[in-house]
Order: sequence, then structure tokens, then C-alpha cells
Amino acid sequence: MSDGPAARRGPGEPWGGVRPFSIKTKLGALVIIAVLITTGLSMIAVRTQTELRFITVFSMIATLLITQFVAHSLTAPLDEMNAVARSISHGDYTRRVRENRRDELGDLAGTINLMADELEAQDQQRKELVANVSHELRTPIAGLRAVLENVVDGIAEADPETMRTALKQTERLGRLVETLLDLSRLDNGVVPLRLRRFEVWPYLSGVLKEANMVASARGGMASGSGSHTRTDVHLHLDVSPPELTAHADPERIHQVVANLIDNAIKHSPPHGRVTVKARRGAFPESLELEVLDEGPGIPRSDWHRVFERFNRGAVIRPHGPGSDGGTGLGLAIARWAVDLHGGRIGVAESERGCRILVTLPGQPSVPS
Repeated sequence: MSDGPAARRGPGEPWGGVRPFSIKTKLGALVIIAVLITTGLSMIAVRTQTELRFITVFSMIATLLITQFVAHSLTAPLDEMNAVARSISHGDYTRRVRENRRDELGDLAGTINLMADELEAQDQQRKELVANVSHELRTPIAGLRAVLENVVDGIAEADPETMRTALKQTERLGRLVETLLDLSRLDNGVVPLRLRRFEVWPYLSGVLKEANMVASARGGMASGSGSHTRTDVHLHLDVSPPELTAHADPERIHQVVANLIDNAIKHSPPHGRVTVKARRGAFPESLELEVLDEGPGIPRSDWHRVFERFNRGAVIRPHGPGSDGGTGLGLAIARWAVDLHGGRIGVAESERGCRILVTLPGQPSVPS
């Protein structure tokens, strides 16, 4: 988004926090000036014995000139805003309104520019989404087609190894479609929350065991399936106090933790360590989750883009054997699942690696 004035102040916020020359002030000044001119000319007419009709004509001309000047200062920016709004309605998000006023029209100009910035960013994200989805779908389809063509043409045998390669591409395609459907449901608000109270230690222990089992099951297959195949990364669970409980949707929190662990493992160095911490939050049965890896970390300039769809970060290649780049959807799903709970997720300061912090509100902020 633009770093211009519209991005630095919110809609409706006065320029610089003050509005010294509002439209109401200008209109009030116009009335006062008109009265003063009329009164002044009337006094001059009385003293100089000038006919009243001449004074009336002069008063009307002076008042009209001042009114025309004020009216032009008000309508000119409105015409410009109208032209910019019309351009935006036709899909041109590059035009902006000049912000050189310190009144309500200046605030409106800032709001229009802010809206244009947001629409331009959303349009760019939409184009990137279409391009990335096309690329992600094309890769497994092309791989599956190549395998099947080799079998049909007699170049390769339909042996277990060839079928495992085909299965790998089919599974990657299925996972991509499933994650896209998850995001579509989340966007449309059709994913209900099934909130309940659960014990954190056994729950997270099960999530970590499942992650290890998935990695072991895929360890003998080549990467590219869209999920990690790392067996050299050690997972560590730290829950305090051990009897900690939380109030949330376990299925959705499973998505959050599983995706964060998967992302941390992919970017861990060989024989690295991924730590999952859980602590009690500020409210009853609220929860603070933390996933920390020992990878290269994320530059602060990219923190705001980590949870964007299809964003794979600045790391060109994941670390360690059996790791792949994934689809870039896991962290986006994690963010939406946390948002459904009314919680927060983001990158936090860390001396080493990447640290993702999740805060779930517990019972007070649970939607009815």
C-alpha cells in the first residue's frame, strides 16, 4: 500500500489532528463578510449621501464575487473527486486526489485515496492468486500426466515405484484443492466453530505425534507432495502448567498448529529443533501458543506478508533433505482459523529462527 498521507491517517481523521479551516467556518466567514460589506457601504452612503440603489448594487456585486470564489474552492475538489471515483469504478486504481486542503474535503480526499490504495492492493492480490493457483495446479497435473504417458507409451513399467510417483502427484493435487476449499469456506463464513473445553497437553501431544507419523510415512517418497518429509527435525512440546486447559474449536486449532509445525519443519536446518509452547492467556481458558524453529528466520520487512496466500517468504529453498516449498496456503489457513476465534497470530521477536505467536481469547471473546 502507498505510504502517502492517506495511508498515514485514517478516514475522517483531520489533517495533522486539527482542522483549522472547516467548511462550516468558511461559510460562516462568508456570511459575516457579506454583512460587514453591506453595513460598511450603508454607512458610507449615509455619510456621503450616496443614493441607496448604488450602494445596493455595489454590495450585491462584492458579495457575489466573494461567494463565487468560496463556491469554486468547494466545487473544484468535488469535481476532481468525482473524476477519480469514476476512474476507480472502471478499474483504474492509479489515479489519486490531491490532498492540499485542511477541511472536510481534505479528509474526504484522503479517504478516497485510501480506498483506492486498498482496491489496488486487492486487485493485485487477486491477479497473483489466479496466477499462483494456475501454477500450483499445473505442476502436479503435468507430473501425473508425464507418468501416465510413460506407462501408456511403454517407456515405464506400471511398477510400485511408478505408481507411488503418480500417487504422490495425485495427493498433492488433492491437498491443494482441499486447502482452497477450506479458504473458500472460511471467506464465506460457512465454517462453524464447535467450541469446547479441552486439556492442552494431551491435545498438542497428539498433534506432534501425528506430524511425526506423517513425516515417517512419507520419508521413503520423493518430495513435492506439498507436505514435509523431514525425519531429522526434532519436535519438542512445552506446556505450563501441565494441567492447562483452553476453550476453542479443537479441529480448527489442529489446523493452526499442524500448519505452523509443517512450516517450521520445512525451514529448519538439518537436525534442527522445533518447539511448541503453550501458556495460559490473560482471560479464563484463553491460550497463548508459540511455535519456534531454528531456521533463517523472517526479515522484519516481510512480517506483514507472512500470512498472505501463496506467500512463500524470502527463502529461496527450504532447508534440509526431503523438504519442499509447499503451496504457501498453510499460514493463510492458520490466520483465518485464528481470526474465526477472534484471536491474533503474528511473527514475534526471536534471537534465533522464526517465532510465531498465537493468542486465543478463551470464553470472553467467543462469538455467540
